[in-house]
Amino acid sequence: MSDIRFAAATEEPAAVRRLLIGLAVAGLATLVAAPLLVVFAEALAQGWLAAVTALGNRDAQSAIRLTLLIAGISVPLNAAFGIAAAWFITKFDFRGKAVLITLIDLPFSVSPVVAGLCIVLMFGTNSLVGGWLVASGHPIVFALPGIVLATMFVTFPFVARELIPVMIEQGRAEEEAALTLGASGWRTFRTVTLPNIRWALLYGVLLCNARAMGEFGAVAVVSGKIRGQTATMPITIEMLYNEYLSVAAFSLAAVLTLLALVTLLLKTALEIRHADQLSATHRH
Repeated sequence: MSDIRFAAATEEPAAVRRLLIGLAVAGLATLVAAPLLVVFAEALAQGWLAAVTALGNRDAQSAIRLTLLIAGISVPLNAAFGIAAAWFITKFDFRGKAVLITLIDLPFSVSPVVAGLCIVLMFGTNSLVGGWLVASGHPIVFALPGIVLATMFVTFPFVARELIPVMIEQGRAEEEAALTLGASGWRTFRTVTLPNIRWALLYGVLLCNARAMGEFGAVAVVSGKIRGQTATMPITIEMLYNEYLSVAAFSLAAVLTLLALVTLLLKTALEIRHADQLSATHRH
């Protein structure tokens, strides 16, 4: 009886493998690499001096500062809310847990424009709360608080959704043991829970930060696009491009792209160095 060799389920002819790899590379080159190259090429179309001069413009500087400020406010707040939500969901049993998880995922499915419109309807001058805040000199819409709220809404799920799988995987045994030995709730969190989730937390914060800096839809609705005041980097880029100031628009876009690339490099380094700790998230 002759030996029968069975092909592996994943074994494909060399030509098929090369074709699939070629299609993947071509897709990445067309959809990712080419647009990035175009951004930097257009930014430097008139030389380095023109690009640097455009970035030195008062409106560009204001947009950069505002974007970094919004990320600096919304990301730590979302990190705190994400930790609290993940703790509540994974450490306690209660009815409606699935509903709460669905609500956390809601910003993934709701259009950012709709989210911005909801904030305008709730806190605009024509609303009861918004009118009172405007009269007292603390407006939400067309001001920094509204932009922060909009950014927090669209970026809220990132931290929580990174932490929940990790904390479910780890269970409650270590925290319960610490509490049994007399540790306080804060000490248990600081010495037991936080070290176990630190890499997933950092991973979620990086994703949250990248989205916060690049958010356009919700911020465009609530900011009013006031140049030099409430115009973030994405909004200022659109305004400059619509005014046919291509070098200025692409120079600012290059800065935003560099910030995103730095975030991506940090994320990749985190995945490579701490793959074991991040494996429970199933995101890499």
